[in-house]
Amino acid sequence: MTLALDQVTTIFLSIALLVFGTYLVKKVGFLNKFCIPAPVVGGLLFAVFATVAKSFGWLDITLDTSLQGLFMLTFFTTVGLGASFKLVKLGGKLLVIYWLACGFLALAQNTIGVSMAYLFDLHPLIGMMAGAVSMEGGHGAATAFGQTVEDLGIDSALSIGIAAATFGLVAGGLVGGPVVKYLVTKYDLKPTETEDTTEVNLANNEETIKTNTFFAQLLIITFCMALGTYLGSLFSSATGFVLPGYVGAMFVAVIVRNILDKINPKAVDMQSIGLIGDITLGIFLSMALMSIKLWEIANLALPLIVIVFIQVVFIVLFGIFVLFRLLGKNYDAAVMVAGFTGHGLGATPNAMANMAAVTERFGPSKKAYLVVPIVGAFLIDVFAMPIIITTINLFQ
Repeated sequence: MTLALDQVTTIFLSIALLVFGTYLVKKVGFLNKFCIPAPVVGGLLFAVFATVAKSFGWLDITLDTSLQGLFMLTFFTTVGLGASFKLVKLGGKLLVIYWLACGFLALAQNTIGVSMAYLFDLHPLIGMMAGAVSMEGGHGAATAFGQTVEDLGIDSALSIGIAAATFGLVAGGLVGGPVVKYLVTKYDLKPTETEDTTEVNLANNEETIKTNTFFAQLLIITFCMALGTYLGSLFSSATGFVLPGYVGAMFVAVIVRNILDKINPKAVDMQSIGLIGDITLGIFLSMALMSIKLWEIANLALPLIVIVFIQVVFIVLFGIFVLFRLLGKNYDAAVMVAGFTGHGLGATPNAMANMAAVTERFGPSKKAYLVVPIVGAFLIDVFAMPIIITTINLFQ
């Protein structure tokens, strides 16, 4: 028996799974502790159900995910609009060091993934999907680039990326705290501040979003989307270099944001941009995860687990022996290592959860709460995206 869902029903189902996932994350301690995204929870549960139904011959469900690309494009454009280089000046030298370390991590993660793929006699792009795409990029990048890689003829790339991102997300939440505890104990580190610290407020959430402001942000977003996809397509046609449309849109958005900052700093309203980004990311992820075919990656479970394990070992060693020293070998540096581990293997909420657990026990760190969310939420993709795209073009 086959059940074919049309475009509208597929969107309804993706939103329903997102809402259900949000409920489960609030109610299930494990999901809440490790900051597992709600669309990942709802989408994966449906994917498991669809796999079981297909395996036992009960039901074969097909979905119309034709609007998934639009939601993805919108989300990555909002990420680009958040990348104001004024934030780099605000964070100073520590932010630049941390940012460069994130760029190096993306390169190292892709090198590890591709190398391990050769070891297991797999296509190198399969290894890349368990590299920076799913580790530092998280579920959003894994879903976006997974589709791009599948379009190049690599089957199961999307499913592998999602699985690796999920493993990495859990690992990022598990290892951050113990790493900092080791550093604090070994070097007898103490916080330099006594007052409470809070996460950097990147948007003014006290103001009500006005209709005119919201539509002005939609105008900016859709302009960046249109110009970015056009330039990306033009660039790919002229050079033969694969450049997905959403990447072009994101980098156009970075340029537009920083031009507007010079002309009118109030032109970009990050509260509206953030809301649009959250909505489109949630629907995009939910739709992507509920449509993955888990049965396609069963034979790759062992290589995938080994690659992710090596990624975890590498980031822990790099954080302890390199990044900690580069950032000043003090308490603030240790807390930033916790954040680095969180979003280097999972996502920015992981980083914030790691730092919250550490600062609650050992004391506050204003510098860490300034640097980590700025880089993790906005600036990291400026380095990671070109590295990922170059890897794809090297091994396609």
